[in-house]
Amino acid sequence: MPSDADQIATIRSNLLAALATESANPKPSYNIDGQNVDWNGYRTAILGQIAALNTLLSAATGPFEELGEATT
Repeated sequence: MPSDADQIATIRSNLLAALATESANPKPSYNIDGQNVDWNGYRTAILGQIAALNTLLSAATGPFEELGEATT
């Protein structure tokens, strides 16, 4: 079973792929007959999710501090 860090990294990778696909062929936001399609909001939401996943990934992978004793 994948670790939490592996799962977070996979989700982050999927979101980055979606953002890369969107940035290769960006679509404009528009409003037709009262129906609003907000591609700018979509991109902003993906970036926010990636930032949150970066925080979670950082917490899941460290850095961790270990205390030890040295002897000579």
